[in-house]
Amino acid sequence: MEKTLSLLLVLATLSTQGCTKDPIDIALPGNETDTPVNADDTAGSNIETDKDDDNVANTTFARTVKVAFSGGGATVTGATADFTVVTDGAGVTITNNGSEAVIYELSGTSTDGYFKLYSTKKQEILLNGLTLTNKKGAAINNQSHKRTFVVVKGTNTLADGASYTQTPSDEDEKAAFFSEGQLVFSGDGTLTVNATGKAGITSDDYVRFMAAPTVKVTSSAGHGVRGKESIIVSDGTVDVNVSGTGKKGFSSDTLVYIGGGVTTIKTTGSAGEVDGELTGVAGIKADLRFEMVDGVLNVTSTGTGAKGISGDNVAYFKGGTVTVNVTGANYGTSSSGGFGPGGGHGGWPGGGQGSSSSSDNSVASKGIKFDGNLYISGGKVTAKSAKHEAIEAKGVIQVTGGEVYAYSIDDAINAGGDFTIDGGAVYAQSTGNDGLDANGNFYIKGGIVFALGSGGAELAVDANSEAQKKLYLTGGTVIAVGGLESGATLSQTCWSAGTVKANTAYALYDKDGKVLGAFKTPSTGNLTLVLSAPSLDSVKYGVTVSGGTALFNGAYTDGATVSGGSGCNLSAYSGGGGHGGPGGW
Repeated sequence: MEKTLSLLLVLATLSTQGCTKDPIDIALPGNETDTPVNADDTAGSNIETDKDDDNVANTTFARTVKVAFSGGGATVTGATADFTVVTDGAGVTITNNGSEAVIYELSGTSTDGYFKLYSTKKQEILLNGLTLTNKKGAAINNQSHKRTFVVVKGTNTLADGASYTQTPSDEDEKAAFFSEGQLVFSGDGTLTVNATGKAGITSDDYVRFMAAPTVKVTSSAGHGVRGKESIIVSDGTVDVNVSGTGKKGFSSDTLVYIGGGVTTIKTTGSAGEVDGELTGVAGIKADLRFEMVDGVLNVTSTGTGAKGISGDNVAYFKGGTVTVNVTGANYGTSSSGGFGPGGGHGGWPGGGQGSSSSSDNSVASKGIKFDGNLYISGGKVTAKSAKHEAIEAKGVIQVTGGEVYAYSIDDAINAGGDFTIDGGAVYAQSTGNDGLDANGNFYIKGGIVFALGSGGAELAVDANSEAQKKLYLTGGTVIAVGGLESGATLSQTCWSAGTVKANTAYALYDKDGKVLGAFKTPSTGNLTLVLSAPSLDSVKYGVTVSGGTALFNGAYTDGATVSGGSGCNLSAYSGGGGHGGPGGW
């Protein structure tokens, strides 16, 4: 028996599906260590996500104006001569004509009321046991362009109407809870927003969630939460469910930043035409920049033409835990080869291959997809897509740390440009295409790489040799079930173990008999196996792994035991052979 002595023991227990503002001023914490590939990656890098001004405790309020709703009416107390108060049944409009920062405390219940505010000063809206529905528009309509603190106390519910019929022609009113200025949520209560006419929560500036309310948003007609300038989750619990055509759980023209808390987003709607334009569904859509730094983010999408996390530019995954699961079909028909499922590929269940891009009348369903570059330096990212890529960036992909797990029917992880792995742990499994694919060069310099292609022309690790690009392997521990791109440049010894045995545990050893890594093959054999590690000397198959603490998709820390097994014939692999085939091996 041999005890594992490093984190390189990788026992991949494969799945049953085949195997296993102030105008915003953006200064994202921690970017000083980033090395963007091009200038576009710094776009939005002035966004400040840790403003002291967003802490309600740092603001002094002069007075509290209380609004108590009751059935068809409302009472307002605490307003002085500096305020104009207009009531219309249970509809309350307050204008602050003075210079004071004010708390507006809302409580009580009405099924046909609203609260509307005009102010040139920042304020707090204290939700204190409020249940408010406006049948003709927004339940809360904040026309102030200044920072608004939303303090949540007790249990609160807001709902809009199916149509917005009372909005003045010169004003916006875009959500059940709408604000022209920043919305900063805090407190220890619960807020539920049910939107049937438009979005759930919208700010034409930014939306921030701080310690530590629970905010639940359901929208059947609009986005869940929209922050035009940004959405920032620093703490708290945010739960969003959207079902409208082409709608997003989180939507921002600039930044979505997750720095803490627990965020859960579910989309069930389909892609389709919105305002005459075909648009897809997304759990998160960040036009300029997405950052995951800490906290927990869970995104599920079941409708057609959906993305879990999507953006038009750059993305950074630096920490926290991200889980994305996209199960819906592609939308429409693609002119570039057709979408999805076939009768299996390479003998693996659930095969079939989708096209790599959407067309004018189609939208592909993908787990994580960005039009720019993607950087992963920490945290744990898991992405699954039933009909297309699990993770895709049209620019470069760089992995320098963290853990990445990708499962798909198409390429598990695809880079439109170069793909570099220089640390961390990457597990990529495709049941119908390449495990890891670069349309440029592919560089493996370090870390742990476990890639499974579907066989035949679909490789474990693929570079774009058709365009004279190459795979460069200079370091790391690599387990490639399905082979490597032909013509690879290898500066670290690689071995081929021929055809792997199905559903079998293999272990890698150095010359002293120390276990370097272990893995379990798919339930189907006939796939070429290529192995590389800095001190790899021998391989056994049919081993038994027990004990230890699960770490990396079945990897084990020191203390796991590997026993038994038979020797496996190894032959030196030099990177030759035809594309995707055993060729010269």
